[in-house]
Amino acid sequence: MPKPSFWQNEKPYYDLKSYWRNLFGCKIYKLQIDAGFTCPNRDGLVGYGGCTYCDGRGSRLRQQGVLPSVSAQLHLGKLHYERLRGAHRYIAYFQTFTNTYGPLAHLKALYDEALSTDGVIGLSIGTRPDCVPAEVLDLLQEYARRYHIWLEFGLQTINEKTLLSLNRGHTAAQFTDAVERAKDRGIHICVHLIVGLPGESWDDVMETTRVLASLPVNGVKIHSLLALRETPLGEAFTNEEISLISREDYVRTVCDILERLPASIVVQRLTADGYGDIFLGPSWAANKLEVLNAIHDEFRRRGTCQGCRYP
Repeated sequence: MPKPSFWQNEKPYYDLKSYWRNLFGCKIYKLQIDAGFTCPNRDGLVGYGGCTYCDGRGSRLRQQGVLPSVSAQLHLGKLHYERLRGAHRYIAYFQTFTNTYGPLAHLKALYDEALSTDGVIGLSIGTRPDCVPAEVLDLLQEYARRYHIWLEFGLQTINEKTLLSLNRGHTAAQFTDAVERAKDRGIHICVHLIVGLPGESWDDVMETTRVLASLPVNGVKIHSLLALRETPLGEAFTNEEISLISREDYVRTVCDILERLPASIVVQRLTADGYGDIFLGPSWAANKLEVLNAIHDEFRRRGTCQGCRYP
């Protein structure tokens, strides 16, 4: 299968940088924000302790003390990119924990503050499938009339048994319902997946991929399972109760996923690492460039690209 011409890139998948360039004609930079949110599986609404792989510390800013305002965080991020790369257009990325989990007036105030910042052309909002009531989607739909809006759902897997073992606190049905309710509103939907979850087979990962490919999803973020200190999963890894996926298996599985997703889905991330002071493994994940190069090499070896196995 030849690469789609609309990608206009040299990669075997439709990467975010190419998407920005094709849509806006210039580079766009995401500015990360920690707005002080928590999660319903941390504060007791649906559970305690959070996901088994999450250390719960939040951003480095949060660890340093009182969080700066949204405007102040954006200002610092802009200075960094303007100095290094001459950037002038940005997406404000509400990243830390569940960024739609709060009173509507509070959410609107935070989003308005971000969008009033010079150079910010849109929002990317990280959240959970069980935290997007109709009034939040209505608010984002209104923003989408004037700005570029992404809603990022942490899913990780469609497997109910795995969701339960990870203490996600939501179901697969809540995810598909959230996507269906968010579609046709001008909101772009991105879904986060984790490869190498304990107990999951290749078939389990492909089932998650199949469901994702059947839904009106616009973007995907993929990374391997990471073991971090002071997390239940990190403790299980330290005690040799679980093992982590090898780089070779990860690379092959990522290529298998992308081959089965539509060519129009924007690949926003293909690897991640943890904070250096608490990162336990897998050790190969610490070198992101090597992982990306290995993915490109595997696609080259196969002679395939994203979407080639999409029905």
